[in-house]
Amino acid sequence: MKKDIILAGVGGLGVLSIAAIIAEAAVAGGLETQQSEVHGMAQRGGAVLAHLRLSDTPIASALVPKGCADLIISMEPLESLRYLDWLSPRGALVTAAEPIVNIPNYPDLDKLLAALRDFSFARVVEAAALAKEAGLPRAVNMVMAGAASPFLPLPPEALEAAIAAMFASKGEAVAAANKAAFAAGRRAAQELSLEGAPQ
Repeated sequence: MKKDIILAGVGGLGVLSIAAIIAEAAVAGGLETQQSEVHGMAQRGGAVLAHLRLSDTPIASALVPKGCADLIISMEPLESLRYLDWLSPRGALVTAAEPIVNIPNYPDLDKLLAALRDFSFARVVEAAALAKEAGLPRAVNMVMAGAASPFLPLPPEALEAAIAAMFASKGEAVAAANKAAFAAGRRAAQELSLEGAPQ
C-alpha cells in the first residue's frame, strides 16, 4: 500500500497542520511516512506546498513524482489547479471553495469552481461555513482534513486521535471544536457523492 499526497494553500491556513495530523496518524498505524515542505516568502499569503508519502514499505524519496499523486488537498481553489500536473489519472482532488484573493488578476470564482466541480473525483467543500458551524471559524484546515479523510488509508478514529493530541495544550474545548470541524468535513465529503471515486 502507498498513498502519495500533495497539500497546497497559502501561508496562515494550516496546510502543514493537516500534513502533521495525517503523518502522525499514519505513524501510529505502523506506516512509513516521508514529508517535504515549501513555504512561501511571507508567513501569510505566500504559497505553501507539502508532499506527504505514506506506505507500508520503505519510502525512497519524500517527493511525489508528477502524475503520481493519489490525492491533492488544497486550502484554496486556485492553488488546487496549480498542482494538477502532480495528480494521477485516478487521483482525487479535495479543495476548499473559498478563495484567498492575493493576486490582482485572480480568476472569476464561479468559473474556477465550475471547472473544479467538473473534474473527476473532485470534492469542493464550503469549508469556512462548516468550521463556523462547528464552533471554531479558524478550524477550516480541520474541515479539510475531514473532507480528505475518505481518501486516506487511515481510520477516522486515528485522525481524530492525532487532532486531539495536537490541540491538547489549547484545552479540551478547543480540541473538541477541532474534532467537530473534522467530523463536519468528513460528512460533507461523503454527501458530495461522485460515483466511482477512489476510497
